[in-house]
Amino acid sequence: MDDDELIASLASGDDTALRELFDRHAPWLAARLRKALPPADVEDVLQETFLAVWKNARTYQARGTPAAWIWVIARNQSALLLRRRGPVTEALLDADGPSADPAEAALARADLSAAAAAALGPSGGPEREVWRLMYVEDRPVAEVAELMGIPEGTVKSRAHRARRLLRSVLEGGAR
Repeated sequence: MDDDELIASLASGDDTALRELFDRHAPWLAARLRKALPPADVEDVLQETFLAVWKNARTYQARGTPAAWIWVIARNQSALLLRRRGPVTEALLDADGPSADPAEAALARADLSAAAAAALGPSGGPEREVWRLMYVEDRPVAEVAELMGIPEGTVKSRAHRARRLLRSVLEGGAR
């Protein structure tokens, strides 16, 4: 049976078709997911992906390849997982790689916060608010524009200015 037939069989209630789809597609999906996710998350995303395949088999339309359909589901499940988790808070990298000392990582974050305050002015300023929403809270431009009540182009301009000012301070240049 090809993948289209397996999905049709799954849609009509044949759960063994899900096992066959999993056996065919899980290895390459896991390999692709490992490029973007920690190993522990790959298993979770695979499980959620094939659960979604099982639930949505009836809505499948053979417009492209089944592998592409399954990949889109896996990509969406990855995005959902990362979105639920919130902004990433990783230790900053120094010239030699990640710091093994948590105290050094905390100091680096404090230095970044001080640089942001020096470069972007007091809390609530336009560039600082855009920087906080876009780069600390990881919100998209459209959402920042809506929250601040300004056009998207203004958000992009302020983000560009904030990056430039922050880069200047971090490099030790004048504001």
